[in-house]
Amino acid sequence: MKKELKERIKTEIKEYLEAGIFAAIIALFIIRPFIIQTFKIPTGSMRPTLIERDLILVNKFIYGPKVPLTSLRLPGLRQPVRGDVIVFIFPEDPRKFFIKRLVGLPGETIELKEGTVYVNDKPVLDPIFTKIYYYNRGDYAKEGQKITVPKDGYFVLGDNSASSLDSRYWGFVPKNNLLGKAIVIYFPFNRIRLIK
Repeated sequence: MKKELKERIKTEIKEYLEAGIFAAIIALFIIRPFIIQTFKIPTGSMRPTLIERDLILVNKFIYGPKVPLTSLRLPGLRQPVRGDVIVFIFPEDPRKFFIKRLVGLPGETIELKEGTVYVNDKPVLDPIFTKIYYYNRGDYAKEGQKITVPKDGYFVLGDNSASSLDSRYWGFVPKNNLLGKAIVIYFPFNRIRLIK
């Protein structure tokens, strides 16, 4: 009887280990690179939408995930749209990930005038943008300056315009640098919400 019990326990432990290893492989080699990834917000550049130490989930599948160790990208569900909060590889340092709000799409002309974002000479009236005052700073957002977004790039701004290192300073996010769309804050628990 004791031998049977030991064998049953051994079999159960083996099954749990196999299931755990399989789950870890799925998470490391399928879920994280292609579907969803977690990130921690390091700065206040996206306040009040995101604050320091928020933990977020990023949908990598929506724009088409990059295949690790290659320059290939799988097809996505849709193209990025103005207002999306996106995570991307920082163009000036590929070891860093940045998170900002997408403002300018390929081929559009962007101007910041009196705190308002103008796209193709028309003010953006979406409440996501009208509640923020955007400052004219950096080489790409001087007063009276209009910038055309390249065909394979995006113009991004932080929601905390007074304290954000964004496209105003370093230019455009290449399409290939996109990692995904921020979808939810999952920690701390009192801040759980969809990201808009």
